[in-house]
Formats: sequence, structure tokens, C-alpha cells
Amino acid sequence: MEQLVRLTGIAAPILRINIDTDQIIPGREVMRGHREGYGAGLFGYWRYVADRTPNPDFILNKAPWKEATILLADRNFGCGSSREEAPKALRGFGFRAVVAPSFGGIFYNNCFRNGVLPVELPIGEVRLLAEQMEASRGNGRVTIDLEAQTVTAPQGETFAFRTPTLLRRMLLEGLDEIALTLAMRPQIDSFRAADAGKRPWAYRAGGG
Repeated sequence: MEQLVRLTGIAAPILRINIDTDQIIPGREVMRGHREGYGAGLFGYWRYVADRTPNPDFILNKAPWKEATILLADRNFGCGSSREEAPKALRGFGFRAVVAPSFGGIFYNNCFRNGVLPVELPIGEVRLLAEQMEASRGNGRVTIDLEAQTVTAPQGETFAFRTPTLLRRMLLEGLDEIALTLAMRPQIDSFRAADAGKRPWAYRAGGG
């Protein structure tokens, strides 16, 4: 899994509520994404006017916003289905973090497992970030520090956020669940050795 410790980049504002996983990557784009990668299908309904003809009015089709690595959104981002292609599409486009007041629960967890950090901030703070980015015409920068759990606005304001301890560690160290389990190998071996002394029959070759 991709590691993420600290990120500084352009933050693109799409402050709509209830952006669901089908809006993040439409169903028509999912199968195509299996073959070609998911990034091109991100926000397919809004990003294109016909098939893959770019919509010139959509923010992510404009410079410098098309280089954004942080997405600013409104509440309940990623609601709807458990479609894992949604965070994959965000990552495929180039996003490493999404900042919003709240997220769909399954989407929130899937983000960590696909190298994308979901950051929950109050809507007033998200709007301040968006206003400063828009005032700078996309030339400002937002910094997200996962280790310190802070977001720094283009003009220097700093906001704190919290993440689940285990998911935070996985992203900081670039570990998936299997790698995280293997990192505990000494404790596992110690337990097995102690347990084998108490229940030797459980460790006999062939069982029983």
C-alpha cells in the first residue's frame, strides 16, 4: 500500500453534498476502468459532455486545478454503494486526500486501503480552504500532515483532525492488513511457543 506522511498541493473545491460513489465513478466507467485504469473515469458525469469529450466548464478540466492532489468536498462524500473503484478513481486521477465534513462509512475505510487520506473538518473550515484556494486562482497550497494530524490553509491557518489509530498507522507506514499482521510476527511466534506448551496436541503435524 502507498505510504502517506505529509502532503502539500493544490486543493480543488467541489463543495456539493451527498456526492455518492456512482458520481465519483459512474457505473459505465467501472468496466472500462478495469481495462484502462480508473482515473479517467473520475466524475465522469460532470467531467465529460459526451463519452470522453472534456467538459470545459468542469473544474478538474482547467489549469491549474487539473493538477490538484487534494479534493475539498461537502458533507456525506462517498455515500451510496461500497464501490471500491471510487477511491481507486480518486487515486488514479492523482488525489492523495479528500477533506470534507463527513464521509460514507465504507468509502472512508476504503480510502485508507487505496492510498487516499479522508480528512474530516467542520464545514466552516472546509469553506475557508476553498475560499482561499479560489482567491489564489489555484496557486495556493494546502498542507496535510498525517503524523501531526493537521491541515494548514494557504494563508497559514492550521486545523486539527483525527483519524482511527490503526488506519492512520497503515497509511503512515504503507502497510495493508497482511503486512500489518506480518509486522507482529515476533508476538505471534511468542504466543505460539507459549500456547504449544499448554496445548501440544493443537500443534501436532496433521492435527489431532
